[in-house]
Amino acid sequence: MSLPHLLDSPQPRAQLHPLSVAAYHALGDMGLIPERTELLRGFVFNKMPKSPLHRWILQRLLQRIQEALARSPYWVQSEQPIVIGDSEPEPDIAVVAGNNDQFSDHHPITAEFAVEIAVTSHEFDRQKAGIYAEAGVKEFWIVLVPERQIEIHRRPEGGEYREVTVVGIEGVAVCAALPSIQVNVAALFQR
Repeated sequence: MSLPHLLDSPQPRAQLHPLSVAAYHALGDMGLIPERTELLRGFVFNKMPKSPLHRWILQRLLQRIQEALARSPYWVQSEQPIVIGDSEPEPDIAVVAGNNDQFSDHHPITAEFAVEIAVTSHEFDRQKAGIYAEAGVKEFWIVLVPERQIEIHRRPEGGEYREVTVVGIEGVAVCAALPSIQVNVAALFQR
């Protein structure tokens, strides 16, 4: 039995010992967990290396969001943790109520808006939607780079998003949670 099939089986999964966020931090402080990881559902996942295309899209989108929220009561963070139950994902972009000084001794526990950029990680990023929905993240976008689309998840309820739409290359993605964030999809991908 291969490892992925083993993890899909209920009996072996019941024998696993997931980590708490506190244990994840403690092991990280001792150098026992590599730095480029994130905790999802109590399990440590290696973060995928960032391609130049991923970095380029991230920087363009981050700049647009920061400009849109320049005079707002929100803080924009990039690739930083959010503690959500048994998970500590690091979304490519998260918009958090408040400011950086409020989080000097703890990570945010939710966000108004989160974004993951998917060059090759589409399904993995879609699995994070449930985690973000459980935390009450009002809106979650997955930037589908090869398709040149933005998949928008809204209305978190019961650990999932009740509304999922896709905005294509001819459209403008508007964040319903923070309407000043508007992204012309063609312009985002234009080189």
